[in-house]
Amino acid sequence: MASPIVVMGVSGSGKSTVGAALAQRLRVPFADADDFHPPANIAKMTAGEALDDDDRYPWLEAIGEWLAERCTTGGVMSCSALKRKYRDQLRRHCPEVELLHLRGTPEVIGRRQASRPGHFMPSSLLKSQFETLEPLEADERGVDIDVDQSIDGIIDTYVAATGGDQES
Repeated sequence: MASPIVVMGVSGSGKSTVGAALAQRLRVPFADADDFHPPANIAKMTAGEALDDDDRYPWLEAIGEWLAERCTTGGVMSCSALKRKYRDQLRRHCPEVELLHLRGTPEVIGRRQASRPGHFMPSSLLKSQFETLEPLEADERGVDIDVDQSIDGIIDTYVAATGGDQES
């Protein structure tokens, strides 16, 4: 039995890229939380405005429902999940969810953001992302991995830390 995995971190940390590669390696479905945002959230972020908790609540509910559908079969979702209460909201849908926190310095993440022009999350919001980020706590099922390495290196580190591939 495989638990779903949320690949989390600030914008530009590589959540979508790592999440898609991890899902392929584990042979489970992948979804990008960006695809679950309502148009109003995208418009707000495109305008350089940070989302508030009221904006995030229905978005996190939709993500939680996706995770709940994969509680026993597994899946990988990329989602910022920056605050503990956001992760708790996801866990209410699927308590077994595991977290892969992609951690990096503002300098490393800033360089990554600069290499992806046209994304709706402008680099001007990076500072607010780091201010909002609450690292994983000891009681959260998860692994914290430095992003300043190859995608395969990140995935290998995650698989080793969690006891191997999670094929059902």
